Amino acid sequence: MRKIAAVLFVLVAILTISAYAATKTYQFTGIVKTADGDTFTVQKSPAPNDTWEFTKDASTKGTFKVGDKVTVKYKMIATEVEASAAPAAKPKK
Repeated sequence: MRKIAAVLFVLVAILTISAYAATKTYQFTGIVKTADGDTFTVQKSPAPNDTWEFTKDASTKGTFKVGDKVTVKYKMIATEVEASAAPAAKPKK
């Protein structure tokens, strides 16, 4: 019975780790332009249209201030998806 429990524990642990590893991570490096509460912006280059806004929470690691060069590691995770039916294809003539 203990062997079965140990095998199940290891299996659950492996599945949990692989689920977290499946989410691809990205990074964005630049200069912190604003930092206001849980939101901050990072500008990648001198071009003003290359500025990204990020939100942090309690699990976010690291500290920074405006003017610091930072590398932000993030994941793109959908929180909600709204779908509508695709338009009907027009018949070819």
